[in-house]
Order: sequence, then C-alpha cells, then structure tokens
Amino acid sequence: MPNLRDIQRRIRSVEKTQQITSAMRMVAAAKLRRAQDAIIAARPYAEKIYSTLSDLEARQVDADHPLLMRRDSKRNLEIVVVCSDRGLCGAFNTNTIKEATQTRVTRGSDFDSIELSSVGRKADEFIRRRFSNSQSESWTGIPNVAYGNAVEIAEHLAKRYIAGEIDEALIVYSEFVSALTQRPVTKSLLPFTSVGEAADGELSPFEIEPSQEALLQALVPRALEFTIYRALLESQAGEHAARMTSMEAATRNTEELIKNLTLDFNRARQAAITKELVEIVTGAQALEG
Repeated sequence: MPNLRDIQRRIRSVEKTQQITSAMRMVAAAKLRRAQDAIIAARPYAEKIYSTLSDLEARQVDADHPLLMRRDSKRNLEIVVVCSDRGLCGAFNTNTIKEATQTRVTRGSDFDSIELSSVGRKADEFIRRRFSNSQSESWTGIPNVAYGNAVEIAEHLAKRYIAGEIDEALIVYSEFVSALTQRPVTKSLLPFTSVGEAADGELSPFEIEPSQEALLQALVPRALEFTIYRALLESQAGEHAARMTSMEAATRNTEELIKNLTLDFNRARQAAITKELVEIVTGAQALEG
C-alpha cells in the first residue's frame, strides 16, 4: 500500500488536473456560444444567395459559368478534409478522418487519382502520415474562422478546376447538430450546384442588370466561398462542443478519482494509527512483564 505522502501527492496532482479541465470546459462553452451565433448570423445570407441561384436555374438561365460546368471525364478528384488545430476534443477529429478515408475509398474507383487538402493541423498530420504523396494544399493555424479563410480555399479549388487540374472537389467536415452530437459529412463543392429552393408557383418577373452572365460571374464564386465558410463554421462549433463535452467528462472523472484517493488516504492513515497503537500496547506489556 502506498504511503500517506504518495497519496497526498497524487491527490494534489489530480486536483490541479481538475482545475485545468474545468477551465477548458468553461472556455469551450463560451467559444461554442460565439460559434453558434456566427452560424445563425450566416444563415440569411446563405439562404438568399442559394435561392437566387435556384431561381435563375428555374428560369432556365444559361449556366455557362466555368464552375458550373460538369466534366465528362473523371480523372482527378480533390478532397478537402476539415479538422481542428488542437486536440482534447474526444473523437471529433477521428470521426472526421474516418469519414474522409471512407470517402476516398468509395470514390477512388471513379477517378484516376485523388488528392487531399487539409484544414487544421490534425488533418494535415493525418494526410502527411498516410497519404503524403497525394497532398495538394494545407491550411493550418486558424484559431477563429474568418470569411477570408474560406475565400483562400475557394480560390485554390476554383483555380485548379478552371485549369482542368481537377474534375471534382469534395469537402469532409463535422456538421454541428447539438452540443452532444457532431456528424461527419461529405459534400460536393465543384462542379457547384445550388442547394437552395426557388419559389413555388409562377415566377415573378424581374430584370437582371447588367446581364445574366455578369450576375453568375458574381454569385457563383461567392456561393462557393460561402459553402466552404459554413463548413468551417460548422466544424469550429463542433470542435468546441466536443471539447466541452470531453472536458466535462474529464472533470467528473477527476472528482471520482479524488474521492477514491481520499478514501485510500483515510484507510492508510487509520492503518498507520492502528499500527502505532499496537506497538505502544505491545511495548507497555513488555515493560510490565
């Protein structure tokens, strides 16, 4: 049985760990709230830009934008994997990486080659370790998602798609469902397809200025950027939610461990006291005899 000093040292160590996990849980909870607010604030813009593109499609506007054109050939595919820069968030990154691996296997037979791009240090480490020969681009060090991050990724993909270097692009990330649930999903980025819904019934007349082509030239790249931006926001919220849940579980575990260690300490102290009493009684009896 360990001595009292060792048990006290372990109790102090676990208490310090408990302070860290509790603080990380509160920080993650605060960041989660801000991430949720960012997702909610982005929804109206997303719905409007998608519905506008769907409305143009319903009016049979010629979709001659290069990012809308589908390729008959299926040679090269690029998959963007979105993870976090930091760990301590349970199975959040592991589940996303599993989804990316499964997508790579599932779509691998359709293309001659598959390239992987990473967002977040955990995704970058995975790709470098498993598929270093297939790595296309990496974006790390994004503590707080900004629209500029999505623009940079969208420009990279659009440039490669227009140049014919890739024939399709996908993004794999964890969709934020609730504080307890994050669902890994795979969504198509290029060729871009509108995810909105046009108005039902007869379409109201309107005029497009300066032209339909100019409107598509302005809307399609923005829609691609915003699709990526929403994926980054979803992943960021999911990361904070997973970390909050993990740190809450870790805090509960430290409480249980401290309780058990305190019980062991009391038992060891009682055993030591009993031993001393036995020695005193034995010594007194020896003197009397």
